[in-house]
Amino acid sequence: MPGDWRRALAVVAHPDDLEYGCSAAIAHWTDGGREIAYVLATRGEAGIDTLPPERCGPLREREQRASAAAVGVSTVEFLDHRDGVVEYGTALRRDIAAAVRRHRPELVITLNHRDTWGGTAWNTPDHVAVGRATLDAAADAGNRWIFPELAEQGLQPWDGVRWVAVAGTDTPTHAVEAAPGLERAVRSLLAHRTYIEALTDQDPQTYARDFLTAAAEQAGRRFGGRPAVAFELFSR
Repeated sequence: MPGDWRRALAVVAHPDDLEYGCSAAIAHWTDGGREIAYVLATRGEAGIDTLPPERCGPLREREQRASAAAVGVSTVEFLDHRDGVVEYGTALRRDIAAAVRRHRPELVITLNHRDTWGGTAWNTPDHVAVGRATLDAAADAGNRWIFPELAEQGLQPWDGVRWVAVAGTDTPTHAVEAAPGLERAVRSLLAHRTYIEALTDQDPQTYARDFLTAAAEQAGRRFGGRPAVAFELFSR
């Protein structure tokens, strides 16, 4: 991965998306003094069957803030799109472009925007919509004639995004060593304890460690055999 950047913005659909995807890389980067902010399209309020959205959303927000803190991220914002029915379109692009203008990143991070995971599991509409909109908004943010109302709100164009890195892709091109940040990545995923306990009967710590270790080892097989977090990197 390129190393000559200082600020990154991670944009995903739900609480826990980054923790399943790339938090070991984020821990490694923040250790190196880089600034990273999180923007989530939803609060994940439709993610736990046993909890109604009005209770689930605030709980998952709290878990996400704790999760981010575990890997050195203090800025976590929510766009308040409705969980499960996020729509790709100009409204979503505008919200993400506004976040890019606010945070002025050189690197933007998002999650798999394609239809499947590995060609075998169907992706969710929220992931597809947010990933695709993030790729588009990285360019929208730099064009003063797209969403001119943002400048009227004090958000001046930012054409400084140099790369968009997509985690969870079937066709990774770059990787970050996972080992330095893996323990904090496990703690970060464990912060989503309520979600994990609703998802599986397995011990949460065992589940988080096994999942992240296996994912890092699988990615590492493509990149020299060392545990890794893999990305598909789009240059701008």
